[in-house]
Amino acid sequence: MSHSERAESQLAEIELLTSMFPTREELELTDPLALAELLGYVEGSAPADTPPPSRPQFLIKQKLDAASRGKTDVVLSVAYPSEYPSVLPEITVRCAGLCRAQQTQLHTDLNAYLMENCQGEVCVLSALDWVKDNLQLFINESLSAASAPKKEPSSPRTRGVFSRLWIYSHHIYNKSKRKNILEWSKELGLSGFSMPGKPGIVCVEGPQYACEEFWSRVKVLTWKKIMIRHREDIPLDRQGEDSRTVESIDSLRKFTGFEEAMFDPHGNRGNHMDLGQLYQFLNEKGCCDVFQIYFGIEGR
Repeated sequence: MSHSERAESQLAEIELLTSMFPTREELELTDPLALAELLGYVEGSAPADTPPPSRPQFLIKQKLDAASRGKTDVVLSVAYPSEYPSVLPEITVRCAGLCRAQQTQLHTDLNAYLMENCQGEVCVLSALDWVKDNLQLFINESLSAASAPKKEPSSPRTRGVFSRLWIYSHHIYNKSKRKNILEWSKELGLSGFSMPGKPGIVCVEGPQYACEEFWSRVKVLTWKKIMIRHREDIPLDRQGEDSRTVESIDSLRKFTGFEEAMFDPHGNRGNHMDLGQLYQFLNEKGCCDVFQIYFGIEGR
C-alpha cells in the first residue's frame, strides 16, 4: 500500500467516525493541524512523495452498559502511525471501572484481536465494537480482584532481586507513551531514563517485581518493534531485614530518579539523537558496555 493509499484510508475512516460521532462530547480531535495536513496531502496540495509529518490523534468518548455499574464512561485514545492501516493504530482504552491489571489485560487482548482480524484494514470501529462486547468481563474481573485480599510479592525471585532492564524500541514519538513511561516509572519507584526518537531507548532499574510490572504495561502498547535488549538481575542480601533490602537497592542504582534524556535532536523531523552524546551519558553512569549491546559497535 502506497503513502497516498494509506492517507486516503485514514482520512476516509476519520470522516466516517466524525459522521457517526458528530459532537465534541463523542469525538474530540486532539491535533486538528494533523488532520489539516492529512487532508492537504490527500487533495494534492502537499508533495505526494512525502507523507504528512504529523499524525492524526483523537478521542472517542462513550457511555457503555456495564451491568454491575450501569452506564460507564469509556474513552478510546487513538493515534495513527504514518503506516496505518498497514500497521495497527495506537489505541489506549480508559475506563475508571478497571484496575491496573485489567487495563493491561484489556489492551493485550484487544491488540491480539486486531492483529488477528484487522491487519491491513482500518479498524477503529472494530476496536470500539470489541470493547463494547468485552468490557463487562473485564469489569467483573476487576471487581473480583479488588475484593480479594492484597498480597505483597514475597518470593526471592521478586522481592529479593534488583533488576535493570534495557528496552529497545524502533521509535518513541507518541506524547502519550512518553508520558506513560515517566508516570509509571515514578509510580513504581524506578530510576533510569528514556530517550525518545528513532531508535527509542528506555532503562529502568529497581526491585525486580516493579521492573516486571513496568515492562508488562509498556509492552502491550502498540509498537512497531519493542524488546528487552539486555537485562541485569542481582540477588539482594536481605538478612531478613526490609531496611537492608532498601539500602541494597539504593546502592545498586546507577541513576538518580527517572528522566527523559535528549541528546542534540536532529534530522528532518528532529527525531534522531546524537549517539556520541548518548555514549558519554552512559559512560558517566558506569554502563557504557550496553552501547555495544544496543548498536553492535563500540562507543566513543
